[in-house]
Amino acid sequence: MTLLFLDFLKFSFIDIVDILAVAMLFYWLYRLIKGTAAFNIFVGLMLVYVLWKVVVLLDMKLLSELLGQFVSVGILALIIVFQPEIRHFLLFLGTRTPLKKANVLLWREKTKSETIPQINTIVKACSRMASSLTGALIVIVRENQLDEFVQTGEIINAKTSRELIETIFFKNTPLHDGALIINGKTMVAAKCILPVSQNDNVPKDVGLRHRAAIGITEQTDAIAVIVSEQTGYISYCMEGTVTRNVTPMELKAFLKKQFFVE
Repeated sequence: MTLLFLDFLKFSFIDIVDILAVAMLFYWLYRLIKGTAAFNIFVGLMLVYVLWKVVVLLDMKLLSELLGQFVSVGILALIIVFQPEIRHFLLFLGTRTPLKKANVLLWREKTKSETIPQINTIVKACSRMASSLTGALIVIVRENQLDEFVQTGEIINAKTSRELIETIFFKNTPLHDGALIINGKTMVAAKCILPVSQNDNVPKDVGLRHRAAIGITEQTDAIAVIVSEQTGYISYCMEGTVTRNVTPMELKAFLKKQFFVE
């Protein structure tokens, strides 16, 4: 018995790596589902699993068989219930992990030659729309090309210009209701439909533009810029986090930092 106990206490380097990997996996999972209904569902499933283990240890045959049948289809149930979160998790791994950061030099070189947006033009347009209380939602592409969202809007494929951005979001134009997607120096599409964030931690006073900005940046690596129609405040959003009421200079500094512009 003592020998078995001592064997249990022996930890190898692989065991430590295994524990750290599982801890990191649960941490990422927690970050993705915190504040959403999926978090409560996940807690409920974990409680059912723990209850099943307790029932099996107590040798309660009938109850353990019933719970066992429920647990046996648990993987399929998880895939069905957590389909949006699983998709989000895979996008998170593909765009925001050390694997992406290891490729930062290649990404920086690509950015300089191909994908730097017209930052000054975007900032000037946002500043003018803020002063006139013109609501706007601009999504700036990074690595993820957002093709599925581009297809929901009206294709423009025009060079980015301040005048055209302001015209698109003018209240009487048919394209103002929706998002403008900019890829590099090109305005790709307007009136695009974006996924609205379901995160319960989103401030209650924000409107659909802000929720859509949070939603698209939760699911992709894009950057969203919002101009409030009610207050004229400018905000930006990245990785599901919104920074509200920034000045045009702060927006410009943020965009330059994200696109490695000196």
